[in-house]
Amino acid sequence: MAPKYAPSLRGRLPPMTLLLETIFISMFAFFVEYEDPAVIRKIPLTDIYAEFQDVNAMVLLGFGFLATFLVRYSFSGAGFTLLVTSLAVQWAILLDGFLFTFHRGKIRIGMNSLATANLCAASALISMGAVLGKTNPAHLIIMALLEVTGFMANRWILQTFLKVQPIDAIMMLHVFGAYFGLMMSWVLYRSGLEPRHEKEATDRRTGLFATMGALFLWMFWPSFNSVLIGQTHLERKLQAISSTYLSLATSTVAAFFVSVVTSPRGKINMIHIQNASLAGGVAVGVAVSAVDVPWVAMVIGLSAGVVSTLGFRYLKPHLRVVFKCHDTCGVLSVHGMPGILGWAAYFLIQASRLPDITAVLGFTIYHLCTLLLTLGLSLGLGALTGILIKWNIWRPPQDRMCFDDQAYWEFPHLAVHK
Repeated sequence: MAPKYAPSLRGRLPPMTLLLETIFISMFAFFVEYEDPAVIRKIPLTDIYAEFQDVNAMVLLGFGFLATFLVRYSFSGAGFTLLVTSLAVQWAILLDGFLFTFHRGKIRIGMNSLATANLCAASALISMGAVLGKTNPAHLIIMALLEVTGFMANRWILQTFLKVQPIDAIMMLHVFGAYFGLMMSWVLYRSGLEPRHEKEATDRRTGLFATMGALFLWMFWPSFNSVLIGQTHLERKLQAISSTYLSLATSTVAAFFVSVVTSPRGKINMIHIQNASLAGGVAVGVAVSAVDVPWVAMVIGLSAGVVSTLGFRYLKPHLRVVFKCHDTCGVLSVHGMPGILGWAAYFLIQASRLPDITAVLGFTIYHLCTLLLTLGLSLGLGALTGILIKWNIWRPPQDRMCFDDQAYWEFPHLAVHK
């Protein structure tokens, strides 16, 4: 019997990508131009280009290699990361321009807008991690466009109505991306992948590539958290870089000792190290504008590493069994919980600086609204996206073809020549 869904992508991927690129190029032709030369002379490209490249390497190499951990899905993990990023940054540039910098009918592209687009693409890649291996490229493109749209809308609401600082609104990308992806995963849950899919496994080779991805992310995370802080605020920039580095260091130590303590045989789990070592960068990033002393950053990192490792050890399996939410990459433990931990740390730091209880209560309500709004929008839009891509028109992969590169990629070296 012929398979229910043909493996060829010809009927879905080329028309979708060609249509999107036609729309994007048309919009760029009418609305987008390069930054004014006077502005470029005032803020030299060298001030931000190196950090932009750090973020670029983090998004493509870091997330790309980290997604190669599945033994039969490494081509797709790296390749689909490139595809999603390439489309997401174009859409993010347009949305960021229309919502925040639109002036006299034009959007001006500068290094800041490119860096912001990369951060928005990272949010889409976080969401992708929750459904990795269970979706096809058409699904991921739809997910990326809707996720970036929702994240930009969330930023606009936070900055316009709640007067949240731009960097604080953008750094909610971890919370937004994680819970968007988790809700998608819940909607797309398949009983046919239970208990554990035979192809959902890793080996030493793919584990090594994933570790390389984690190291890229670890190295470049200080730039990720500081890239949008201007050169006119060098003190804040130094604080962000140093806080991120110290937080990553302590979260890494926490990942090692919690992994050993919770192991039945007292051994280190490499998956914990690959992921929980990054939790400090997530947590301190959400609180980056409030952290101004080193020991606070270290406490945040240590707490994030503990929470993330415990999440991988105990929460991820229960999430799958009890809540029917199959989180492939563990984005809840890497981004979701550390993101909320960073939000709580920001609240405690800022509340401790307020003069009286009335001000604390007012700030509590205000800060709680930022989280509830982000969670509500991410969960709602994630559910809507999941329902949309669940339609058979998008030809979802069969259960037996999940976590398998051969559904999408050519393997000439495996071909049988007659």
